[in-house]
Amino acid sequence: MPEAKAAAKKAPKGKDAPKEAPKGAPPKEAPPKEAPAEPPKEDTPEGQSPPVEEPTGIFLQKPDSVSVETGKDVVIVAKVNGKELPGKPTIKWFKGKWQELDSKSGARFSLKETHDSASNVCTVELHIGKVVLGDRGDYRLEVKAKDVCDSCGFNIDVEAPRQDTSGQSMESFKRVNEGKSDNAGELDFSGLLKKREVVEEEKKKKKDEDDLGIPPEIWELLKGAKKSEYEKIAFQYGITDLRGMLKRLKKAKVEVKKSAAFTKKLDPAYQVDKGNKIKLVVEISDPDLPLKWFKNGQEIKPSSKYVFENVGKKRILTINKCTLADDAAYEVAVKDEKCFTEVFVKEPPILIIKPLEDQQVYVDDRVEMVVEVSEEGAQVMWMKDGEELTREKSYKARYNFKRDGKRHVLIYPEVTQEDMGRYKVITNGGQCEAELIVEEKPLEVLQGIADLTVKATEQAMFKCEVSDPKVTGKWYKNGVEVRPSKRITISHVGRFHKLVIDDVRPEDEGDYTFVPDGYALSLSAKLNFLEIKVEYVPKQEPPKIHLDCSGKTSENSIVVVAGNKLRMDVAITGEPPPTATWLKGDQVFTATEGRTRVEQRPDNSSFVIESAERADEGHYTIKVTNPVGEDVATIFLRVVDVPDPPEAVRVTSVGEDWAILVWEPPKYDGGQPVTGYLMERKKKGSQRWMKLNFEVFTETTYESTKMIEGVLYEMRVFAVNAIGVSQPSLNTKPFMPIAPTSEPQHLTVEDVTDTTTTLKWRPPDRTGAGGIDGYLVEYCLEGSEEWIPANTEPVERCGLTVKDLPTGARILFRVVAVNIAGRSAPATLAQPVTIREIVEQPKIRLPRHLRQTYVRRVGEQLNLVIPFQGKPRPQVVWTKGGAPLDTAHVHVRTSDFDTVLFVRKAARSDSGEYELSVQIENMKDTATIRIQVVEKAGPPENVLVKEVWGSNALVEWQPPRDDGNSEVTGYLVQKADKKTMEWFNVFEHNRHTHCTVSELIMGNEYYFRVFSENFCGLSESPGVSKNTAQILKTGLTFKLPEYKEHDFRMPPKFLTPLIDRVVVAGYSAALNCAVRGHPRCWGRGGG
Repeated sequence: MPEAKAAAKKAPKGKDAPKEAPKGAPPKEAPPKEAPAEPPKEDTPEGQSPPVEEPTGIFLQKPDSVSVETGKDVVIVAKVNGKELPGKPTIKWFKGKWQELDSKSGARFSLKETHDSASNVCTVELHIGKVVLGDRGDYRLEVKAKDVCDSCGFNIDVEAPRQDTSGQSMESFKRVNEGKSDNAGELDFSGLLKKREVVEEEKKKKKDEDDLGIPPEIWELLKGAKKSEYEKIAFQYGITDLRGMLKRLKKAKVEVKKSAAFTKKLDPAYQVDKGNKIKLVVEISDPDLPLKWFKNGQEIKPSSKYVFENVGKKRILTINKCTLADDAAYEVAVKDEKCFTEVFVKEPPILIIKPLEDQQVYVDDRVEMVVEVSEEGAQVMWMKDGEELTREKSYKARYNFKRDGKRHVLIYPEVTQEDMGRYKVITNGGQCEAELIVEEKPLEVLQGIADLTVKATEQAMFKCEVSDPKVTGKWYKNGVEVRPSKRITISHVGRFHKLVIDDVRPEDEGDYTFVPDGYALSLSAKLNFLEIKVEYVPKQEPPKIHLDCSGKTSENSIVVVAGNKLRMDVAITGEPPPTATWLKGDQVFTATEGRTRVEQRPDNSSFVIESAERADEGHYTIKVTNPVGEDVATIFLRVVDVPDPPEAVRVTSVGEDWAILVWEPPKYDGGQPVTGYLMERKKKGSQRWMKLNFEVFTETTYESTKMIEGVLYEMRVFAVNAIGVSQPSLNTKPFMPIAPTSEPQHLTVEDVTDTTTTLKWRPPDRTGAGGIDGYLVEYCLEGSEEWIPANTEPVERCGLTVKDLPTGARILFRVVAVNIAGRSAPATLAQPVTIREIVEQPKIRLPRHLRQTYVRRVGEQLNLVIPFQGKPRPQVVWTKGGAPLDTAHVHVRTSDFDTVLFVRKAARSDSGEYELSVQIENMKDTATIRIQVVEKAGPPENVLVKEVWGSNALVEWQPPRDDGNSEVTGYLVQKADKKTMEWFNVFEHNRHTHCTVSELIMGNEYYFRVFSENFCGLSESPGVSKNTAQILKTGLTFKLPEYKEHDFRMPPKFLTPLIDRVVVAGYSAALNCAVRGHPRCWGRGGG
């Protein structure tokens, strides 16, 4: 976009603006090249800015192309007209034609959107911090809103930091008259004009180079691509001027300067998906050069996140599990040279696995709109009718968001009709929609009001029940609203609405209607007033209670099972009808609804208990009264239930396949005696319980058998009475059936001293699932029956040395195995052991590899371990050549059964014969160890070329002075041409001190060198021949071969004869024939 770029550059201001010439200055000469004349512009009134062309489309302000210095921040601003859009716009920024900048939020790139609701203008900003050269190129802003889409492009040019040229500019202003004061003379503008001309030419040249508008990263891609791929890349990135691209690319390839430190630099840019790893690879010219990696200018240290690798000349930086924080500019520095790149971390597309579903609900219902996406922790956008739903708005709209792994939920605790609409969920990989329909909940009449006929002074009650407990309503009589008074009571409890009229009068007769608020519904009933005029003398009869209980005792009693319903109906008589009152102690029951309630009828009174409980047990009193008298009766209510679970259930002991279970009876037997118990067991971790008995078990101790050894079990117990089975008890702690091991095997005495005895044995034949925790050793003096423990803590190995034993005593030993189940049967020695020292002759057991010369290299460790035997402990002596060892260089360590000779770094002086002697009193054993310390031999001496003939040379040398304390096993002979001095092997492992080198090239001159070889390898340096072998060229003579000249003569012969032809006068004619002969001869008409 060269036009946009040129338009973005503004006129210079401040110190960069051209200065006016002082008054009186002479006019300057015209420059050699005049710029084309510009058309005259209209004068702009003073104080007003020139008119700006209004942008078309949805953009009120398009982003400007800018030029920024490296390391500074830049902000790109654009404004969008919301009046032209059908909904909230979706803003996307692109670099080039392919790289979306949304994935850069949080790194150096940050996006910002603000909306002015008053003017309906959306302002979008792109912030780039610390601009680098890789940010240079074309950018694009895209705006979408439903079916409307528009985009505009702009350019960011990144330049190197400018130097302060103000001083240089001032130096360009020089006085013409030299030798006078600084204030004298005229100003010379020619130097400044020349400098300005150079700057203008550079700008024009740069503009011509940038006319193609191709981003720098595409140029880098083209520079590294093959020629056959140019057309493909141009098509992929929308480059139309292919000829101009090739011309500039050819020029760029010529100008490429080869790096001294890098043979292969970083690519201009890398892209990686979030969560994956990426490798940045460079190749350096010298593998010994120091190299450092930087991220946004900060040095990177190796860690599990950043892994450095060196493969030959390649240096690799691996970034594991890339996140958005890894989206940055990277550079690698080798001495003073650097190369740069940028890593783009792209979030993987979030796919919608389970879309939203349409829902139809009622007002005040709870609504959950669920969508499931492909990644946990993904960001999704909720929208309602094109407007985004955010957490900031959730407090006003009474909704909230919930995230459960991959599931995202929008929740309305109590939905309203305002929440009805079209909902959409948008991710960066897709979207889905669903519709929410909210309807008013229909009101249902559960119980209507009925007509009433009442007498004077009686009570009239209208009662109805509706489905919604929140609905209110009004009562009307003959179309007139009824107001509460002393006689009229209006109540609303839950779903019930009541109108109660006390002391009914004739004027209360009429049609009564209940109308719910907000619903087109009404319930009506009629109140009829019955006026009876009867004159009679009332009958007088005292009240009487008539009980019929199931109890056979003198006390009236009733038994009920807990959980069942109890209804105590008591018949009563009396005139006038008595009033019944139910009491339990001082508690009076008056409620007519609930779990415990009283129901009154003219001839009886009922006390009802729904789902009897233990607390309901007790004495209940019914009292009936009328004006004539009263009567009282007492009933005992007994509530029986299943017993409580048994308590303190535990396992007291276990065996190989059995366990003893013990428990305590339940505290509460349920009002009936406990008849027995039921037991169950299961494996730990299983949910399946197995019954242990089908007939009730009357004891509180039970032995469970037929279990598997080594398996964890749990057990529980149920109590049983005449009512039923209790709840299960708490599970026992997990236990494992296990048995002690069998006795240890093959107990023997390994060693005896004057105060100790060493025993050894083998593990038991049967260990079981409990394994073996260790062994305990006990001993008993002969004639005693007391076994004394030799160790208090079990030992794991099959051996033990019993110490502090009385010398000369006869002692019997035994050993037992211990595990979680206890002690095993003991293994006992058949005969007692006498505690005394046993003399054993000393003996050196020289290892096989030390029976011959032991060879080691200089600098290696020398570690000789030589076991020996003998009792009591023998005296060990090391010597070398009959002299004692140097303890500062050679270290010796001796134990009861071996001796160690150790040298940290062996030297050739350590070679020789070492003598080892072990002695007990007058008994002695000796051994000799030969040690040879070797190193590489020296170079051969006096290497000479003795004779040269044809293409052969005879080379001789003498053995090296130092053979490295090892026999020289051969020589390596190499040759080199004097011109190249590249060495090639001629003979390997040559055992003689001379060799004949053949197949040498004539005309060349050769050097030879020889390496000596021994047990340690080739010598460090070779012996080089003092003279050379020159292969001379022999003279050659070329004799031309004799040959006889061939005779090509041939008599003429017609191959195609002439043919008669007839032609018209004035026309051309041609006669053709073919003839062969040498030399050629042509004629006409026989002449």
